[in-house]
Amino acid sequence: MNAISAAPVTVISPHEVRRLLREGGEIALFDLREEGPFAAAHPLFAVNLPLGRIEERIAALVPRRDAPVVIYDDGEGRVARALPVLAGLGYGRVSVLEGGLAGWRESGGEIFIDVNVPSKAFGELVEHVRQTPSLPAPELHERIARGDDLVILDARRFSEYHVMSIPGGRSVPGGELALRVRDIAPSPQTTVVVNCAGRTRSIIGTQSLVNAGIPNPVFALRNGTIGWTLAGLELDHGAARTAGAPSDTNVAQARDAAAALAQRTGVRVIGPAVLSALAGDPARTVYRLDVRSPEEYALSHLAGFRSAPGGQLVQATDEWIGVRHGTIVLTDDDGVRARMTAHWLRQLGWREVYVLDDWAGLPREGGPEPVLLASAPPDVPVLSVADLVAARAAGEGPLVIDLAASPDFRKGHVPGAVFAIRADLAGHPRLAEGREIVLTSPDGIAARLAAAELVGARVLEGGTDAWRAAGLALETGLDAERALSRPGDVYKRPYEGTDNAAAAMQAYLDWEFGLVAQLERDGTHGFWVLE
Repeated sequence: MNAISAAPVTVISPHEVRRLLREGGEIALFDLREEGPFAAAHPLFAVNLPLGRIEERIAALVPRRDAPVVIYDDGEGRVARALPVLAGLGYGRVSVLEGGLAGWRESGGEIFIDVNVPSKAFGELVEHVRQTPSLPAPELHERIARGDDLVILDARRFSEYHVMSIPGGRSVPGGELALRVRDIAPSPQTTVVVNCAGRTRSIIGTQSLVNAGIPNPVFALRNGTIGWTLAGLELDHGAARTAGAPSDTNVAQARDAAAALAQRTGVRVIGPAVLSALAGDPARTVYRLDVRSPEEYALSHLAGFRSAPGGQLVQATDEWIGVRHGTIVLTDDDGVRARMTAHWLRQLGWREVYVLDDWAGLPREGGPEPVLLASAPPDVPVLSVADLVAARAAGEGPLVIDLAASPDFRKGHVPGAVFAIRADLAGHPRLAEGREIVLTSPDGIAARLAAAELVGARVLEGGTDAWRAAGLALETGLDAERALSRPGDVYKRPYEGTDNAAAAMQAYLDWEFGLVAQLERDGTHGFWVLE
């Protein structure tokens, strides 16, 4: 990374950070460590922004360059390296948390584990307050075996559902539930069961349907696929059942219910003129988010809006929004999904949540969401796929360093490439061996950003995607002995994948059960639950 800045450093106390969180001032609190250490200990509203990913992620997380930003680490020296990077990107109000993570802990600040914790803690609070109805896995299994009149709706992303699902379940991501449930279960006698992998999306999805007033009996599958597995029951793999298009009549019913919920929770509905005023306010950090499915977004969306499917936005708000108490503008094209999502964000403590309900005259775009970089990637020397193949054929060839996230590296990388975390490259002894260095990453962007800091390094043109597109074989796995970094960049979720130990799954559930008590001790959350 860049050299340490000599500019004066502004320090902010943990007590002041907590005051801002309580009183509603805009503040972004960033943990500069990798996701693994972050998941082991952090404040409730800390957002993970690893040092080596700042240029790739901060523009989306903090779109206003003069928003107040607070950074910290746990004594690893990442703060000093991040300060000049942030200054170079135009972020002018950056403060350092006094004492870092240890200072937060010593000041009496509550420490949380895992990821997406505000959303998960809120889900537990919702169940605690509303007594959200649920079924244990054995009871659902018995109902299925009896042939009861029921439907099972999986509120996760389709990619998660496809890996493992409850037998007979269909994929209806959480933001789609209120829009589509009346067509899936037209009889009010049909029982609706909502599941996810653990608890949060099951709870929020079920309570969404209760809030929306559907007449059916509705239950969350208690503890999701984790609970199903711990009960010794078998999951499906590779399922592809989805919901069809909703009927006009049922969309109208869903729209009326969503509008009532939005009004009750203080969501404001706006048009293009108010959107323009909000976006033009220099003292306001504005997030413009399209809560429809990624497929709908890719077909056509409003220019300047990012894709944030509603269920995932509630489940993992910190993956899209970095500034606590920023202004959120949601949109859809049906009048249901944005309002349903907004009514949850209001309860999650976001004070200004708007729904853009009129697209007239606004420019539209197509295609998937582009990578939003804080600045253009630097011009760096490149090496084509063909030239890398030729160099290897002529001898040992260059050392290929892959900066992909470790799960992506394991799935497939250029044969012989070694895994590395960008922040670990500076001063690494392997780079002093005199061997030519070629950096790669999935699309080449992370490699280009890193190459500017390594004298003589080149970048694989088009990244690993170009290698794959050329029809060349990929290598799988991760050789920890050859890697330049320990693969702690991504936290292994106990609720994803099919290889989790029972003890880890049970420990995860036990942790979730304790989140309501942690919220009470923390005192900064501002959550409330519609009753």
